[in-house]
Amino acid sequence: MEKRVHNFNPGPATLPLPVLKEIKENFLNFSGSGMSIIETSHRSPLFDEVLNDAVNRTKRLLGLDENYHVLFMQGGASLQFCMIPMNLALPGRPLNFINTGTWSTNAIKEARIQGKDVRVIASSEDKDFSYLPYDYTVDKPMITP
Repeated sequence: MEKRVHNFNPGPATLPLPVLKEIKENFLNFSGSGMSIIETSHRSPLFDEVLNDAVNRTKRLLGLDENYHVLFMQGGASLQFCMIPMNLALPGRPLNFINTGTWSTNAIKEARIQGKDVRVIASSEDKDFSYLPYDYTVDKPMITP
């Protein structure tokens, strides 16, 4: 292929040519099944193999043991606005935000929907988000034994 376009936008990204070639070779007849992977039932043993392999590879790459479950979730970057406070907020501790525009406004909204103690410790909303606030104080982290 003479000219490859590299997409650095959010969402789909450019894949290495060898990966695309392997996909092409397996697309119409995945693992000798006579059908494409997208035609395979998500309840089939063949798809279970694909899913289990992905889980095992993810655990290996992240160094996770059997105490962890790997979830593959659809949602994209905006899903993280609710997932981060849902999974990382400490009980009884406030969440400090610096509001600098659209993305932080969305994150603040999602944390409030969950009933978290949200504190906007700085904001540039007063000037239509045209600057980054620098005068703020962050709560001291809670140290656990």
